[in-house]
Amino acid sequence: MRTLLKSKIHRARVTDARIDYEGSITIDPLLMEAADILPHEQVHVLDVTNGARLVTYAIPGRPGSGEVCINGAAAHLVRPGDVVIVLSYVTLQEEEARRHQPRLVYVDEANRIVERAGAH
Repeated sequence: MRTLLKSKIHRARVTDARIDYEGSITIDPLLMEAADILPHEQVHVLDVTNGARLVTYAIPGRPGSGEVCINGAAAHLVRPGDVVIVLSYVTLQEEEARRHQPRLVYVDEANRIVERAGAH
């Protein structure tokens, strides 16, 4: 078994950070769908702005909103305006892993999709 990158939302801009929340990252469901991230799926968040890295789970926000909101304790690490990369992973058998292509979603400053690459 090998664990590989399943999908990536590249250089999204954080729109909000809510400390008083149970925890997670709220993402525009259009971005989640494009990146093949399911509600409550584990994701890694890499903050390009300050170097913070964290693991949480994704929950859908409002469709078309461009929302990328850090919730709970992670809001101490990631602030509105920060640029982040959101990653999801998959564990595959060796043979399937060798054929796997991750789904890559590139966004602009308003978190609108500008390019897609990889598996779709």
